[in-house]
Amino acid sequence: MMIDDDIENGNLGPYQDKPRTFPNMRSKAYTPWIFRVLMGINVRVLFVFLLLGFGVVFYIGASTSPIIVFVFSICILSFLFSIYLTKWVLSKDEGPSEMVQISEAIRDGAEGFFKTQYGTISKMAFLLALVILAIYLFRSPTPQQESSGLGRSSSAFITVAAFLLGALCSGIAGYVGMWVSVRANVRVSSAARRSAREALQIAVRAGGFSALVVVGMAVTGIAILYATFYVWLEVDSPGSMKVTDLPLLLVGYGFGASFVALFAQLGGGIYTKAADVGADLVGKVEQGIPEDDPRNPAVIADLVGDNVGDCAARGADLFESIAAEIISAMILGGTMAKRCKIEDPSGFILFPLVVHSFDLVISSVGILSIRGTRDSGAKAPIEDPMTILQKGYSVTIVLAVLTFGMSTRWLLHTEQAPSAWFNFALCGLVGIITAYVFVWITKYYTDYKHEPVRTLALSSSTGHGTNIIAGISLGLESTALPVLVISVAIISAFWLGHTSGLVDETGNPTGGLFGTAVATMGMLSTAAYVLTMDMFGPIADNAGGIVEMSQQPESVREITDVLDAVGNTTKATTKGFAIGSAALASFLLFSAYMDEVASLAHEPFKQVDIAVPEIFVGGLLGSMLIFLFSAWACSAVGRTAQEVVNEVRRQFIERPGIMDYKEKPDYGRCVAIVASASLKEMIKPGALAIVSPIVVGFVFRILGYYTGHPLLGAKVVAALLMFATVSGILMALFLNTAGGAWDNAKKYIETGALGGKGSDCHKAAITGDTVGDPFKDTAGPSIHVLIKMLATITLVMAPVFL
Repeated sequence: MMIDDDIENGNLGPYQDKPRTFPNMRSKAYTPWIFRVLMGINVRVLFVFLLLGFGVVFYIGASTSPIIVFVFSICILSFLFSIYLTKWVLSKDEGPSEMVQISEAIRDGAEGFFKTQYGTISKMAFLLALVILAIYLFRSPTPQQESSGLGRSSSAFITVAAFLLGALCSGIAGYVGMWVSVRANVRVSSAARRSAREALQIAVRAGGFSALVVVGMAVTGIAILYATFYVWLEVDSPGSMKVTDLPLLLVGYGFGASFVALFAQLGGGIYTKAADVGADLVGKVEQGIPEDDPRNPAVIADLVGDNVGDCAARGADLFESIAAEIISAMILGGTMAKRCKIEDPSGFILFPLVVHSFDLVISSVGILSIRGTRDSGAKAPIEDPMTILQKGYSVTIVLAVLTFGMSTRWLLHTEQAPSAWFNFALCGLVGIITAYVFVWITKYYTDYKHEPVRTLALSSSTGHGTNIIAGISLGLESTALPVLVISVAIISAFWLGHTSGLVDETGNPTGGLFGTAVATMGMLSTAAYVLTMDMFGPIADNAGGIVEMSQQPESVREITDVLDAVGNTTKATTKGFAIGSAALASFLLFSAYMDEVASLAHEPFKQVDIAVPEIFVGGLLGSMLIFLFSAWACSAVGRTAQEVVNEVRRQFIERPGIMDYKEKPDYGRCVAIVASASLKEMIKPGALAIVSPIVVGFVFRILGYYTGHPLLGAKVVAALLMFATVSGILMALFLNTAGGAWDNAKKYIETGALGGKGSDCHKAAITGDTVGDPFKDTAGPSIHVLIKMLATITLVMAPVFL
């Protein structure tokens, strides 16, 4: 959509004269204790502590590898750049007082829910940490641990410490995403009163701050753990652990990250979609008032949900994706280097950290490429915001190809196979192309500029039923192309790695799995910029809500509507990107799980025969787990939304003056309903995800013991993981794409097409959007987190199955 010059140049006309009703929900702002402690320290003392901390980190890094020093340096520079972005965003004005009041209410609601939700998650994390400690204290040590002298207790405490650190870092990543969004939204709203391009730039830079911190923390956390274990355990010294076995100690970090991400996604998704559904069904459909109208009692809960569901949860989600991919690639790199007897395996192990360090650099360039102003003499309408974001993504992609090639030549070159690095560079190119194609496919199915969404919108003209049928059909169809792309990527990358020239002692090629790992790194080599585009979505959505609630002129809402529609597409593309990376990462973790079982059982474990009845049943249970989890997540949204609908209806009946701006809605009541319900509802599906593989593996382990099949439990869990991954990828693609298409079909009609707002066609589209809400923001995103968590939990809990 092109935006007219009068909108771009800020010719907005006078404010409306309607009486304004604003929430008065100010309460004590919440700040996590770790930030309160830091803010309470004298600046000079804090500066000294930071210098000492940096000194210790660099000393440990220097004692480990120059590569670690390089990674630490890039991460620190990235954090400094993110601070610059924060100051730049916060220097922008917040607009009129009515905007500030609404923004503060959203901020209080989001921070209050974050405190309660993460308090609950932290208690569950400590409980699970005790379970892991007990299992590891009574497990049999691996041959590598026996040879290195690493006892059961040391192994147990290392795994638990890594788990808790991963959980803590994931929580901080979620808080950072939420923190910036609740402060940037009002600034985007204010900028929209002047210029669409300025509003776009503020939203992008705010999202960029969050993205750089999330990726930087994932890389820094793993690098610090790796370097600390390397120095503490005196790795590669006579009689100690080999460096190729060290990455296995990091698995707990990935499990902690995925544990927090799953519950954050579930709780935040239930919160945001229950509020959204309740607000739309009563406000738009029954009362005929606009979206985010201040008369709607659920509107503040809806806007809060954008932050806790789309920002906090997505930050934790991408943090977990990157952590899982880095750790699995490090494990496979170390395994391959050991089999090939490569003299210096550190390059193969630390390669993922370097790739993501370069990701921070190239994504920063991509973020800076989006400027906020144009030549003042230009009279043509500005470009479509999606086109501007795509240009930034193209810049990032080009730089990713160059830096990835440099990284492979630097770290993966070995005299044993001089051309192997080039094959692995091609694997990375396969991953980068796969990411780009995934983004394009998702955009095609969810952007209303393209035929699928317009056809879906047209189906609304014949009623609610045809809209639902068309949306489900579109979602089902949208699974085909991504699966074909993933299939080609896995086979291509495996073949390139297989033919790289790296062979083991017997002359067998060993680079296939590592080639797939490198392709996964390539796919995630632009993760920071993709996460920036994702964070842009909820910030723009919040900005539109603030503009509507403060009753700014229609021309301002037109700008935020355009940004919101683009944000819906970028959120959908990020989910498609995350699903693709989850598929590849789960494949790698599955291979790592099989290696771990073989190591513990002291016998080969290279195949899973689904013709064995028990193993086939394990596969069925894995597929069932995905469907049951999806059902519970969607029903949780439905039950909570019913409570919101009843509350909003009650307020409209008991306070008839709300519609005439004579009475103020009770916003706080709706916030309390969704906050309480979402915390309660997230427990059941989350517990299902954690308990199922452990119970299945333990039960079939006992059955195998009495039937003379000692590896039966491990094999059944492998089948569960395999089938759950396949079913989960398809289900997540269907749910995310269908939900995004329904949402943008509604947005397309709201631009004036097919009768515009208030028409029967629009009401049918709202029904479709309502059905799609739990699909795209609760069940869909939670599933791709679920399949990665299943992979990490089976890896950590492998001793239970033997």
